[in-house]
Amino acid sequence: MKTGTTTIAVVCKDGIVLGADRRMTMGYMIAGRKFEKISILNEDTALTMAGLVSDAQLLTKIIKAQVRLDSIRRGKKPNTKEIANLLASLVYGNIRKFSTIQGIVGFMLAGRDDKGYHLYDVGVDGSVSPQDEYYSEGSGSEFAIGVLESGYNKDLSVDEGIKLVLKSLNSALQRDTASGSGYDIVTITKDGAKKVIEKELKLVI
Repeated sequence: MKTGTTTIAVVCKDGIVLGADRRMTMGYMIAGRKFEKISILNEDTALTMAGLVSDAQLLTKIIKAQVRLDSIRRGKKPNTKEIANLLASLVYGNIRKFSTIQGIVGFMLAGRDDKGYHLYDVGVDGSVSPQDEYYSEGSGSEFAIGVLESGYNKDLSVDEGIKLVLKSLNSALQRDTASGSGYDIVTITKDGAKKVIEKELKLVI
């Protein structure tokens, strides 16, 4: 199963907003409607996932456990860049391992630390690319990116960012058959990482 996917991240003046749909697909068939594609790793960090479901779930579990373990060992939380590099090393090894099913999965990692708010694209090849405005991944990203391009500015508040992410998600959900079924919105602010919106969309025939 693949997540199909539209995932979106917007960097605001007072935080970061992440959004993602919930649909899983098997070819042209909708395999699931409740898959949450945003995972909160700790109180300061969250990620979105796109790609093969099993690999996305496994890598998310590993990075979550590793972040907690590193925090215990070092007595302090790793910063966002360190987590991004650790996740990238996992993705790098995952796609290059021999398997009858190729583990193609990409992430966007967002977080806050003592240096501010940060957003990284962790590509399916294990590359790490910092993003300082907005980013979108998945099959619906080409529809979402146009809305982001026209609506983004660096002075957006988190509340305005939520509206922009919702508008971008709606554009993708209307046009991309692999995205849909619902969505989740997570924010990272001075108050930490938390889910602020969750919505299940009923299939209308």
